[in-house]
Amino acid sequence: MKLQVNKQRSLWWMSSAVILIGGLAAMLISWAQIGVPLRPGLDFVGGTRLQFELDCTIPNNCDKPIDLTAVSEVIDAQGLANTSVQLVGKQGLSIRTKDLKPQERTQLQTAISQKIGTFDPKKIQIDTVGPTIGKQLLNSGLLALIISFAGIVVYLSFRFQLDYAVFAIVALFHDIWLTIGIFAILGLVMGLEVDSLFIVALLTIIGFSVNDTVVIYDRIREIISKDGNRLIGDIIDDAVNQTLTRSINTTFTVLLTLLSIFLFGGETLKYFALALIIGFTTGAYSSIFIASTLLAWWRERTGRAIPVPAQGPTEVDDSGSPDDLKSV
Repeated sequence: MKLQVNKQRSLWWMSSAVILIGGLAAMLISWAQIGVPLRPGLDFVGGTRLQFELDCTIPNNCDKPIDLTAVSEVIDAQGLANTSVQLVGKQGLSIRTKDLKPQERTQLQTAISQKIGTFDPKKIQIDTVGPTIGKQLLNSGLLALIISFAGIVVYLSFRFQLDYAVFAIVALFHDIWLTIGIFAILGLVMGLEVDSLFIVALLTIIGFSVNDTVVIYDRIREIISKDGNRLIGDIIDDAVNQTLTRSINTTFTVLLTLLSIFLFGGETLKYFALALIIGFTTGAYSSIFIASTLLAWWRERTGRAIPVPAQGPTEVDDSGSPDDLKSV
């Protein structure tokens, strides 16, 4: 069965628009509440994060759920303003506060333990990041994103015609915006924070997404060079169908690994894997349903619904991608 992506392109665009607008609304709400579009983690703002888990080997220690109100009362008694407290699982507790000295951390741990129960010493995690280092990490991460985008823009501009390159970049923005938007929603609903691994995930998503788009665009140019007297919509549908199995198989195998990391990789890698799952799925979707359909729409609008075949012979490598098809 042939997939006709251009026939229902309004549906694909509308679906993306709904999710993107929802993500934008979440970012604006987050900005109004805390001054940033995403809830920043310890890596970016600095401070101390303590993670405890009740020791359920002790009789009656885990009979009752953790009372966050009681924990907040202890924290207030310690004079720790602007402290974030979250449940981790059923018997775990995560506390993010200002930079604490070892003695202050011990004092806080003891006070909370006396209030809600004994903690398992093997599962206590303490992370500390200075505010200066946190700011440097944020600036470095944003700079890396900007440089990667700039490099991809330059590459696509040389590799393809302008309209190809523009819509490939649009698809990239779509993927990044959607991933950030979903994390903004999770930040509002679950208090989910982003850290330096989230920046790494975004950089990885950019590379994966543009690779999918380039594969489809290469096939479009190859078909145009051989049979360019057809409607651009039909050509793009053929290109998508010819590369569809490759795109699905590549994405599916990667998602299997990421799903394993998300389920069994522990708290440190859990949301890193989630960002990649969202981004890779979106990247495959945008390459097939956004970048390709936008190109067809633009060629139809500019009077190039029937492409002109490239002049001269065309060499094709083993992968089926043309070596020199920039003219189409």
